[in-house]
Amino acid sequence: MAKFELKLPKMGESVAEATLTTWLKEVGDEIEMDEAVFEIATDKVDSEVPSEVDGILVEKLFNVDDVVKVGQTVAIISTDGDAPEEVFIKEEAEEQIEASVQEIEETIVIAKDSVQAPVLGQSSTDRFYSPLVKNIAKQEGVTIEELDAIPGTGKEGRVSKNDIINYVASRKTKNKAPEVVLEKVSKSTESIPVSKPLVNVVKPAAAETNKAAETNKIESSSGHEVIEMSRMGKLIAKHMVDSVSTSAHVQSFIEVDVTNLVNWRNNVKKAFEEQEGEKLTFTPIFLEAVAKALKKYPLMNISIQGDTVIKKKNINIGMAAALPDGNLIVPVIKNADQLNLVGMAKVVNDLAVRSRNNALKPDEVQDGTYTVTNVGTFGSVFGTPIINQPQVGILALGAIRKIPSVIETSEGDYIGIRSKMYLSHSYDHRVVNGALGSMFVKAVADYLEAWDINRDF
Repeated sequence: MAKFELKLPKMGESVAEATLTTWLKEVGDEIEMDEAVFEIATDKVDSEVPSEVDGILVEKLFNVDDVVKVGQTVAIISTDGDAPEEVFIKEEAEEQIEASVQEIEETIVIAKDSVQAPVLGQSSTDRFYSPLVKNIAKQEGVTIEELDAIPGTGKEGRVSKNDIINYVASRKTKNKAPEVVLEKVSKSTESIPVSKPLVNVVKPAAAETNKAAETNKIESSSGHEVIEMSRMGKLIAKHMVDSVSTSAHVQSFIEVDVTNLVNWRNNVKKAFEEQEGEKLTFTPIFLEAVAKALKKYPLMNISIQGDTVIKKKNINIGMAAALPDGNLIVPVIKNADQLNLVGMAKVVNDLAVRSRNNALKPDEVQDGTYTVTNVGTFGSVFGTPIINQPQVGILALGAIRKIPSVIETSEGDYIGIRSKMYLSHSYDHRVVNGALGSMFVKAVADYLEAWDINRDF
């Protein structure tokens, strides 16, 4: 039998493992090339893993919720076209063993019951009752006449264990009704003497009812709602804590005058959408500036591996995107420095839409070399973002606000209304010193402030 080992693919240098969330195929199912076999989840993305060959799934090596290392074999696929006979032999053998064990256990129970079963009255019919059924009937005080009246669901109408248990349960439910009535009567007739046996029957029921009511009151009076963290939420939380404990986070902030940029976008956004079929947001403009700054300061486009620094060849910018469920995902714009503004806008819009629809592919959230997060979308003026490991920097874009500002001219200073924002740069002080971190964010600011208002998109 020709076998193919379906392994967990590489999902980025910072992702070493993933959680198997769902099996989409079962053993014995036919699989076509590129057809999804199982789903996995990391702190970055949920994704399906497709088969690389045509064949039949013959073995699953992991269960749902198991953590799988990158490169580990998750499933075995037969590429011969026919399901291997040993798969079915193995399944049949397991079923036979399970059935035999169950039969033996039932035989042991019946043998024990035959020895220990209490003597029950003689049935007026020729109906057969197993020792187990007789034993339960004796313990619960079920008479032979009641047994004869119970409808049987077993072979040839025999009373099974479930039949007698269900009958006993229904009989107990019926017997509870008089206790409730007596309790109500006792409350409305407190002046009438009640015999001691009656009091002994009613009072425990009342005590249990009051106790249960008190318990429910305590549980519902807290008013708190306990919400289990989602699987992605747990992974993100761990990723953030690990980053804080790994990198020496330092922040630099700079205020940027983006008046010219804002006015330019307002003038061209309608024509841009008509010509390119895409909306022009501020995000691709900012990413273009970051790409230029990374090219000017390549030591911000690095990662740390042990005691070594890896200088990245490509500029791949991660764009943090909020999901509808409150989680966060970071799709990556590959070779961002090679895109013009139109190309950047198309990629940004596409990744943003597919992020919200949970339609990203694993390779679209890996290999990032620097990350940008737009906290201004939610009205934040600036922030202190956490570095996305193993990168060494992340830039937060603050909200653009119109504020009074001092404007310097050759004829003197005056006060005017300007559109301004803050850039917040977090970087890893283990390898990025304050000078480099500040010069980098200053380069981004200079590029935005020097925006050409006559520029064509």
